[in-house]
Amino acid sequence: MPPQTTPPSRADQPLLPTLRRFLPYLWPAGQPMLRARIAGAMLLVVASKFVQVFGAAYTLKYAVDRMSVGDRGAATLVMLLVGGYAAARFGTTLFDNLRNAVFERVGQDATRRLAADVFRHLHGLSLRFHLERRTGAVTKVVERGTKSIDTMLYFLLFNIAPTVLELGLVLGIFWKSFGPWLVAATVAMVGAYIWFTRIVTDWRNALRTRMNDLDTGAVAHAVDSLLNFETVKYFGAEAREARRYEAAVDAYAKAATVSENSLAWLNIGQAAITNLMLGGAMAYVALGWSRGSFSAGDVVFVSTLLAQLFRPLDLLGMVYRTIRQGVIDMAAMFELIDTQADVTDAPGAPALRVGQGHVRFEDVRFGYDAGRPILKGLTLDIPAGSTVAVVGSSGAGKSTLARLLYRFYDIDGGRITIDGQDVRAVTQASLRAAIGIVPQDTVLFNDTIGYNIAYGREGADEAEVRRAAEGAAIAGFITRQPDGYDTRVGERGLKLSGGEKQRVAIARTLLKNPPILILDEATSALDSRTEADILATLEAVERGRTTIVIAHRLSTVVGADRIVVLDEGRVAESGTHADLLRADGLYAAMWARQAKERDAALAAA
Repeated sequence: MPPQTTPPSRADQPLLPTLRRFLPYLWPAGQPMLRARIAGAMLLVVASKFVQVFGAAYTLKYAVDRMSVGDRGAATLVMLLVGGYAAARFGTTLFDNLRNAVFERVGQDATRRLAADVFRHLHGLSLRFHLERRTGAVTKVVERGTKSIDTMLYFLLFNIAPTVLELGLVLGIFWKSFGPWLVAATVAMVGAYIWFTRIVTDWRNALRTRMNDLDTGAVAHAVDSLLNFETVKYFGAEAREARRYEAAVDAYAKAATVSENSLAWLNIGQAAITNLMLGGAMAYVALGWSRGSFSAGDVVFVSTLLAQLFRPLDLLGMVYRTIRQGVIDMAAMFELIDTQADVTDAPGAPALRVGQGHVRFEDVRFGYDAGRPILKGLTLDIPAGSTVAVVGSSGAGKSTLARLLYRFYDIDGGRITIDGQDVRAVTQASLRAAIGIVPQDTVLFNDTIGYNIAYGREGADEAEVRRAAEGAAIAGFITRQPDGYDTRVGERGLKLSGGEKQRVAIARTLLKNPPILILDEATSALDSRTEADILATLEAVERGRTTIVIAHRLSTVVGADRIVVLDEGRVAESGTHADLLRADGLYAAMWARQAKERDAALAAA
């Protein structure tokens, strides 16, 4: 099945449902200090608007009125009024910046909690989800969604709410001082402005959504290409990958150009509405001045109030666009949060109790897809403390056994038990704590060797890490490095050889010290000498544990207590190496074929 990206965002995401999910981050439960910060920030918002409307506008009006009378002796009073106007403007800036400082902790905390919730949920999802998604696309969705919450908190509290408050104050002043006509014109202007902004912004959001989808696709391709840089180089496909990425970026650039050009039409329309209102209002007051109804200062007063109102209204267009985009981004992220895990713990499930480590597969049926069964009634008994090897052709279901034992998937029929306990009836955490694995492809974190070994058990001290490294026969290699255990292993551990990575995987499994061990083709990618060294280490690790060895090379499992041959999802043969050779069946044929391949390789060498 080809990998799928997350469903594309839609420009018509419902606003209210998304905001309802977002609001708990605005008013966090059990956080009185954060709530106090929000309340303090809102008080500063109110103070800023009152100073701006009543302080700045009225002082400037009174100064102009005194100057229009022509009384030169009032210069001191005019100067004081002008100083008061400047002080009011400074007070507005002061309160706004204090508000930002008080609120910053709230926004950062909300972003932190949301990001942690999403990250925790992603790790809680089943393996199927991660196999069907592109990591680059998922991380881009999470990045956009978590960033949007801080922006939306800021705009909702400090742009929309203050603008509504300021509009109410301005309308009240207009009603009292200039009559209902100016109030009606202001309301009509604000209504037309909001309607126009919404219509054009929704159109722009559709363009923006396409642009985001193209951006996500370009990033996902870039991450996928860089993660597989070895494959790219194997096939000399650098130029091909560059062309594909350039085509993706070019499509994004064209969409971004159309989106940004549409902003010009929005700005032109908004400016036409606001300036039409400003000119009409000033003309109305000037007409009243000519009739003796208003003073000269009233013209400046109305102009100042409208100009102050236009500033947040101009921002309101950007705020609406940002909130709509934030809703799109957050809806995509909430869609991730709403994704249900395929594998979940049963209500009240107890922890797994491992006494001896007896593992049984009883009539297990399973398929990754409904129409393609992998295991068809498989029954397999693995006694406690024994080493059982599972072999078979590719696609026989060998590695599937490991995934089912870890409960990465739930089986379609039958049951899997450990010491008689069905793995579906216990918690996943306790189940996985009891199992260790050395995988075929060991992927390490881009950190130090010490960190990767210590990852086997949280809280392990340095002495335990060193003992695990000694048990995995890698301590000597580590001490020869200039940085010792602080040696960095590179992306996915690529600075280490295959054998070194395998030993790190063995060391962290030793540190975990599980009663049940899975060796999933742990030496298939190694040369013969390294394989022999690793096998000697693994034999020591297997002692005292229930061990399942999944192997392709039969020479690596000849010493197993029992060898099970899978064929078409069922157990075809079972016995020791000698027993199976005497039976002259599938195992014997596989052994003969691999022996012939080894002889041919030796002859060629």
